[in-house]
Amino acid sequence: MDIKYNVTKLKENNTEEIKDSVSVEEPLEMNLKFKANGSWKVENLSITMRTPGNDEDLIAGFLFNERIVENFSDIEKIEKQGDEVGDYNIRNKITATVNNNKNIDIGKLKRNFLTNSSCGVCGKTSLDSVEVVKNDKLDSSYPKIETKIILNSPKLLINEQSEFAKTGGIHASSLINDKGEVIATREDVGRHNALDKLIGYTHKKKLIDRRSQFIACSGRLNFELVQKALMSNIGLMAGVGAPTSLAIDLAKRFDMTLLGFVKNNSFNIYSNKERVVIKS
Repeated sequence: MDIKYNVTKLKENNTEEIKDSVSVEEPLEMNLKFKANGSWKVENLSITMRTPGNDEDLIAGFLFNERIVENFSDIEKIEKQGDEVGDYNIRNKITATVNNNKNIDIGKLKRNFLTNSSCGVCGKTSLDSVEVVKNDKLDSSYPKIETKIILNSPKLLINEQSEFAKTGGIHASSLINDKGEVIATREDVGRHNALDKLIGYTHKKKLIDRRSQFIACSGRLNFELVQKALMSNIGLMAGVGAPTSLAIDLAKRFDMTLLGFVKNNSFNIYSNKERVVIKS
């Protein structure tokens, strides 16, 4: 989603008045409805800045990635709420009703999940609260992805990004298979929102095949993006930018293959190179 702004463009010391497309960024209030002591309660879970669209996928992916729900079947329904605002009549509140409350400590959740579009970890209080519990390492025998498909993934990302061509100010995450086919893509001004939307959608549609698929992301790869991919047992993650040290450490800890600086002729392997199939 984009909106036009009047802009003065400077080029070679000449100015020109133009209309420029800019990615829409709006707050989304995510609420959780659950049963406590026999009665229904609604609590504000998080406020995130996001690109409007696919909000249902966003909250579903968020709940799963943070292990507030362990199965998508725990989500009974998702409802958009609030007044319609702005030029696009956007509704900036959403409520997910869950039918299993065993992982809900609302006090802890509210302390941990005040987020923004650039960094979903920024509101979390400590590394202890950042690390979502995961006990098992990934199976290092899959997926096996040929180098030519990895090298082509930035092009696939760009081709799938309807908004990037208009604004240049939006991120994307794609689920791609070992034949180089894009299964699904989601965009957002926030890297972590784009990945939440992708995971929420692909789980809902039962599109994930961990034996033959990987995730490609625009921008740099940080701790939280790796963590979110791990929650879905994705074995290989590739980014067009640099990974952080914490992202690499987490990938190594759970035997994920992490690739960075992916271009049309090169990339770096930071962990578990066994999943990369090199063919001459």
